[in-house]
Amino acid sequence: MEQKKQNGNIIAIITMIFLFGMISFVTNLAAPIGVIWKNQPGIEGSNFLGMMGNMMNFLAYLFMGIPAGKLLTKIGYKKTALVAIAVGLLGVFIQYLSGILGVGATIGGLPTNFFVYLFGAFVAGFSVCMLNTVVNPMLNLLGGGGNKGNQYIQIGGTFNSLAGTLTPMFVGALIGQITKDTAITDVNPVLFIAMGVFAAAFIILLFIPISDPDHGKKTGTVTYEHSPWNFRHFVLGAIGIFIYVGIEIGIPGTLNFFLSDISDKGAGLDPASAASIGGFVAGTYWFLMLIGRFLGSMIGGKVSSKMMLMAASGLGIVFVLIAIMLPNTVQTSMPVFTGASFEMVQVPLAALLLVLCGLCTSIMWGGIFNLAVEGLGKYTAAGSGIFMMMVVGGGILPLVQNWVADMSTYMTSYWVIIACLGYLLYYALIGSKNVNKDIPVV
Repeated sequence: MEQKKQNGNIIAIITMIFLFGMISFVTNLAAPIGVIWKNQPGIEGSNFLGMMGNMMNFLAYLFMGIPAGKLLTKIGYKKTALVAIAVGLLGVFIQYLSGILGVGATIGGLPTNFFVYLFGAFVAGFSVCMLNTVVNPMLNLLGGGGNKGNQYIQIGGTFNSLAGTLTPMFVGALIGQITKDTAITDVNPVLFIAMGVFAAAFIILLFIPISDPDHGKKTGTVTYEHSPWNFRHFVLGAIGIFIYVGIEIGIPGTLNFFLSDISDKGAGLDPASAASIGGFVAGTYWFLMLIGRFLGSMIGGKVSSKMMLMAASGLGIVFVLIAIMLPNTVQTSMPVFTGASFEMVQVPLAALLLVLCGLCTSIMWGGIFNLAVEGLGKYTAAGSGIFMMMVVGGGILPLVQNWVADMSTYMTSYWVIIACLGYLLYYALIGSKNVNKDIPVV
């Protein structure tokens, strides 16, 4: 019986890790596709509008975060994952339709198919929200919480980063030189792959026997006298997740815009290759997140989440601060991961420093989540739903950052990132302490 339970846990862990990768695959479509939209008639040059797809993707978390937690409690982990995958397939299909519906028409001066795309990104956001609600608490619970739970989340994050690495590279390689004639249909192959992955995942998961971590326990008589909001370290951690996701998306998303921009505000790269280089550099950021999460999964059982978060946020502040201070004329050659090999490209030194931030952001999600839910007990599932609601920061903060970029320069916008990293350093040092241990959690 014990061996059967262990085998079931292994299957559950592998499945959750795979779903972790799907989350990033869908999420990271938004920023590189935004490079196309910001060069379309009616949108030309607006970083704010170019980031709107990303905003809609994360806005879904605000509406679905808490319902996803309740859905998880009501129907369990497997059924919630199946619903999420079906919704994800629908969301990507709507984004595909944006290439053929309303082309040439406008609403308020903006392309009609742009609104179709935004709706598709919003629907896809519901999917990744529900998937996040499933995979994080399940991996933490399967690991028994503590350092082991953090280690499993870091392993899942490694596959998340692998998908994040490949997605902007696919898009960048497909679109090449960006012009007003570049169409959303140019990325249809990536959308077809996404739909195929969702369909295959649904079929596979449907036949995999997965038991909830709480399977066999009596839950009908559990009384919830309090809520996760009664725990100070959870509230501050929820804010930390809002900020962290904004950092994770804002750094490579804005960097992609900066390198792809062939105007005077851009990095001054060759117009014929700027978009592909931007995609490859952004992909290299996610590749470093993969490396960081892999290393984090190895040391996660030995080094505390608090120490990892403190070191990562402090080093991130140093990297971004130096990047802001450096002029674009200070250039360097850096290796970029093209999906099959590394190639050397000439970019501003600031871009290299921002890419290195991928090593810092790589372990932040697992660290914050682990610190925030530690000691929540029976309130963990509800807390996960709230956490997912706060992931909306991945849409709001990059939007704020790119509004700053529109008003000033790309590098100036990274002061938003500095402020956010400062908060995470505070949370690691002070805010993560559980001062509400008197609240019963069983």
